[in-house]
Amino acid sequence: MTSFPFTALQGQAQLQTALLLVAIDPLLGGVLVEGPRGTAKSTSARALAALLPAGRFVNLPLGATEEQLVGSLDLQAALQDSSVKFRAGLLAQAHQGILYVDEVNLLADGLVDLLLDVSASGINRVERDGVSHQHAARIALIGTMNPEEGQLRPQLLDRFGLFVQLGNVPDVATRKAIVKTRMAYEADHQAFAARYAAAQQALAARVAAARDSVTDLEWSDAVHDHVAGLCQSAGVEGVRADLVMLRAARAHAALAGRGEVSLADVDAVAELALAHRRSHDAGAGTPPPPAPSPPPDASNAPPPASPPGPPGPPYPPPPAPSPTPQAGDGAPGESQSESWGALPPPQATGLQAVKPLKALEGFKPKKA
Repeated sequence: MTSFPFTALQGQAQLQTALLLVAIDPLLGGVLVEGPRGTAKSTSARALAALLPAGRFVNLPLGATEEQLVGSLDLQAALQDSSVKFRAGLLAQAHQGILYVDEVNLLADGLVDLLLDVSASGINRVERDGVSHQHAARIALIGTMNPEEGQLRPQLLDRFGLFVQLGNVPDVATRKAIVKTRMAYEADHQAFAARYAAAQQALAARVAAARDSVTDLEWSDAVHDHVAGLCQSAGVEGVRADLVMLRAARAHAALAGRGEVSLADVDAVAELALAHRRSHDAGAGTPPPPAPSPPPDASNAPPPASPPGPPGPPYPPPPAPSPTPQAGDGAPGESQSESWGALPPPQATGLQAVKPLKALEGFKPKKA
């Protein structure tokens, strides 16, 4: 089946930008996409694969093991030939392509950490089962998650280079355009793909040229100062946000065909790098001082206070204790039944005779 064209996506401009940046510079560390169901998360990831050199799209299942991911010893070669050979895993298969992890928040933390290490370095190193091997793994890591199914640990969340938070469909016109496009694609895949073939080829050429030139682009001190100021204002921890933002801005400039990174490139990618790293109290300063009250109107001004009298004792005398209410006390002319707050006075009760106890029949106390 022909994949959905990337240029035919509707209403996901920010997501498309983030995916293209990771395709140009996979060392950004991947992109995490958070959003509800039905927001084209997996469709966008599959569509991006057609723009990459190898066009590979590898899906990492939730039940995958570390051996399946990084590779392991080839047991067949070891048993038949008594030789030690490396059996490639999913990371090797996804080289120069996309490694897609759906519901990454449900994946084991150890696998997520390993994925992020490889995507940030571009190299997969295996030291296990008597195998010492390494190979290039320049992958565009794309992870998607639904926040209703759990959150990703903050330590792992920060390792993703870019973050896109998708909302629901913003308006009726966008919803209509998405549905019409999808129905046209399902009606005839080949005809729909042919309609966007020219746009796909042009975008693929831009991505390829940007991948070749991205490392040659430079930025000025003004750009670096702007990045540092944005990260400082966001209250991020460490300098990972600075590095990601500079890399993303460089990829954005390369995609546009420019030879130098500008302030506009930084502003275009700043939110993608800061959205999941911004401190909760960033930008929360001290409240502004209250505005001075207007002068009072002389006609409505209160009369001046009387001059103070002689100073009194340092502490006011304690109030006199109120008498304990007795039965029948109350307001003048009030009967005892009407004084509802009074309790009857206590009455003395003398000792009363108690009927003597009768011993149990047949009971004989033991002698000491």
